[in-house]
Amino acid sequence: MSDSNTTDFTNPSTFILLGIPGLEVAHVWISIPFCTMYIIAILGNFTILFIVKREISLHGPMYYFLCMLAFTDLVLSTSIVPKTLSIFWFNSREIDFSACLTQLYFIHCFSVIESGIFVAMGFDRYVAICHPLRHSTILTNRVVAKISLAVGLRGGMLVMPHPFLVRWRPYCRTNIIPHTLCEHMAVVKLACADTRVSSYYGLFVVFCVLGVDVFFITVSYIQILRAIFSLPTKDARLKTFGTCASHLCAILAFYVSTIFSSLTYRFGQNVALHFHVLIANVYLLVPPMLNPIIYGVRTKQIRDRLLPLFTHKGT
Repeated sequence: MSDSNTTDFTNPSTFILLGIPGLEVAHVWISIPFCTMYIIAILGNFTILFIVKREISLHGPMYYFLCMLAFTDLVLSTSIVPKTLSIFWFNSREIDFSACLTQLYFIHCFSVIESGIFVAMGFDRYVAICHPLRHSTILTNRVVAKISLAVGLRGGMLVMPHPFLVRWRPYCRTNIIPHTLCEHMAVVKLACADTRVSSYYGLFVVFCVLGVDVFFITVSYIQILRAIFSLPTKDARLKTFGTCASHLCAILAFYVSTIFSSLTYRFGQNVALHFHVLIANVYLLVPPMLNPIIYGVRTKQIRDRLLPLFTHKGT
């Protein structure tokens, strides 16, 4: 280990990202699924944005929220994958201190925003299924804009203390981060001062966001399921449930991986470090890849407009 990484310092100019500790020899092979997921996420989410922008008939609340989700997934995946691949392919492990804090902020800010978008989409489905005749009057463009602004401001404000708390800490041990990215707790653990404020605030954000959002989503879908099972015919029940199945798949993919990653990083002291890192990457990479696939395949309006694009190209 070089002296520059072990010398006492209070304001490091750079951090060193190790990648996946213990699996360095497999970095090139691990990069293949990482790169594949990123390409699918980029192409899929840009396709969603393109189709919704192109089709006037899709200019409605559900698709506005879907565009927000696609944009959020693009930012989230692009915040981490390019640097991760540079570590895997070129051994480019240095990251500027300010760039590290910026990445930290973007990762956590847009994760909170994504959670808020799922709440908004759940509310949209609740109104569409439980109060179909009032859907257009309840979720007007003005209301959708206000919900979108609230979701963005909540994510930005809740996560804002993270980079400031990290910047104010003295670092006198090492600037080596055993991770592929500047994850909040991975950076906080390098500080030589009391980090309880950062740790407690991080837990507050996790449980506040996840607790509140999961509660509202659960309430929405309980009401939706009650409305579905009260429909008179089986075909009507299956058709209506099909419109919600894609949302449930996307929500489960996001929250299960997020909760598991957060809890194992804080309380799974006996879990191997490389497993921590892999799980953290899974919760940041898999949802952006799956969301456009889920909505593209399961949402008829998107699917019906996607197929002609490929048909025209092939003729």
